[in-house]
Amino acid sequence: MGNKVSLEEELINLRITSKQMQRSSKKCEKNEKSAIEKLKKAIQQGNSEGARIYGQDAIREKNQALKHLRMASRLDACCSRIETAVRMDQVTGSMQGVVKGMGKTLKSMDIEKISKTMDKFEQQFEDLDV
Repeated sequence: MGNKVSLEEELINLRITSKQMQRSSKKCEKNEKSAIEKLKKAIQQGNSEGARIYGQDAIREKNQALKHLRMASRLDACCSRIETAVRMDQVTGSMQGVVKGMGKTLKSMDIEKISKTMDKFEQQFEDLDV
């Protein structure tokens, strides 16, 4: 039907967006510091109206920086959930192959094959735990 975007691609896109949010936060912090410097200058010059405007700008920039950081954090949380889903999907696929192999070896009743299959099965579970 259409192009299906894989979870890995979505994970990359979310990580890029998270980095952009972090950069935006840093930029807002820089703008906040600039506004505070302008505020100090306006206060020293006795420009109360300008000082009020610069103060509002500084507050707005600080709030914006916090919002960007919060969004970056939420995106990172989504990234970790998607990464877990991708890994679980990979493990599920390999576990299906092992279980199929177990069925075949159990039918043949070959002890060595059963032992090898069980070792592979246990290894998959250890990988899953890691």
